[in-house]
Amino acid sequence: MSTLPVVIGIIIGLTAMWGALALYIRLPAPRWAGASAAAVWLVLAAAALAGTASGQWWLAYAYGAVLSGLLAWWHSIRPAGDRDWIPEVARQTHGVVQGDWITLRNVRNFAWRSRSDFTPRWETRRYAISRLQSVDLTLSYWGHRSIAHALVSFGFLDEDGRNDYVVFSVEIRRKKGDRFSEIGGFFRQYELSLIASTEEDSLRARTNVRGEDCYLYRVHMPREAAGALFLAYVNSANRLLAQPRFYNTLTANCITIVFRMAQQIVPGLPMDYRLLLSGYLDGYLYDLGALQGANSLPEYRRRGRYTDRARAARDAVSYSASIRRGVPGINAEV
Repeated sequence: MSTLPVVIGIIIGLTAMWGALALYIRLPAPRWAGASAAAVWLVLAAAALAGTASGQWWLAYAYGAVLSGLLAWWHSIRPAGDRDWIPEVARQTHGVVQGDWITLRNVRNFAWRSRSDFTPRWETRRYAISRLQSVDLTLSYWGHRSIAHALVSFGFLDEDGRNDYVVFSVEIRRKKGDRFSEIGGFFRQYELSLIASTEEDSLRARTNVRGEDCYLYRVHMPREAAGALFLAYVNSANRLLAQPRFYNTLTANCITIVFRMAQQIVPGLPMDYRLLLSGYLDGYLYDLGALQGANSLPEYRRRGRYTDRARAARDAVSYSASIRRGVPGINAEV
């Protein structure tokens, strides 16, 4: 028996599922119209499958022609930077590098009181690479243990010798009225956003406003590599401002983009399933030897969990010191 009908049948089946979801999620029409288009598409695919099984190849050819049209429409969908965004991603961070100094514009520093009650503040801040002291990874969990949002916080010494932290977060750039969907993230439903913020904004909002469970890890790396990673974030933010791109649940998310930038700085980093199951990223760093100060990963997690300390912090000024208290590999910081 020829394997060709089987191969063609598999192709039809896979493209049928993809096409139905693409039409339902991304068709620029009311949801009922998208559902109707998806249903018609599945009927065409079923007819093509039946034709392939019975030797009526013209049905498969017709399906292929319609599929070509669907792919042409799909590739015509382009990301944009000028939509009606929700306030927290209304602006894009970008930076200017002048020797040792980096000026970051549109650093988010919102005063959050609840999810819907906040005071927007977008600021311009300056950092000197020579004063970069630390790199910390934060994992924020809101549901299943295997999935977390990763944020990277860079610690600088300011002119008064105090720690000044700036956090980079790769996020979905949602439009007003959008709701988050993991499936939608596969189908160009959201643009990508790279936001720099203060810890009082992005980290405090996750623990104290959104009710998420958060962990902090001091990542030990050479100073040159830490500086290169910071500059990689700035350059990525600048490219994203100049050329918007789509978020993708699998290939362009908070973990994959961090890994790609880190690979440019430390070549040869191994691929690992924990780069997809982001909730286990701390185990990946532990196996690489990037975590110090504790004898086991469970101890890192226990001491790195700062949720309760964050919620007990009396004010935003003491927040950064509070969440680092007792974290392995970190001395007392102010």
